[in-house]
Amino acid sequence: QLQLVESGGGLVQPGGSLRLSCAASGFTFVYYTIGWFRQAPGKEREGVSCISSSGGNTNYADSVKGRFTISRDNAKNTVFLQMDSLEPEDTAFYYCAAARRSTVEALCINADRSDYWGQGTQVTVSS
Repeated sequence: QLQLVESGGGLVQPGGSLRLSCAASGFTFVYYTIGWFRQAPGKEREGVSCISSSGGNTNYADSVKGRFTISRDNAKNTVFLQMDSLEPEDTAFYYCAAARRSTVEALCINADRSDYWGQGTQVTVSS
């Protein structure tokens, strides 16, 4: 069964860290560009970070550069998003998505390029 399953969200204080995971199954993971997106109430969906199929290319939103790190383990069909120095503005529902034919830049700009989506995980940054 084809699916993407996110985990690792939760409540954290400002300045804290979380590590999100996106576990894939049911498709050939190594062929896909993977992106993390987020959406907060009343705001548009935002491309947070994307990583190429090999892991050699990455892309980050300006708002998270220097604080978030994306990586992937193709042997485990999993993509990670390490989030450090979290800010209240990072509070959102985070989704991962997979795109068969997309550059990291194109996917992060346009989430509609995705072929598959996960159900998401909530991240709340609050004291």
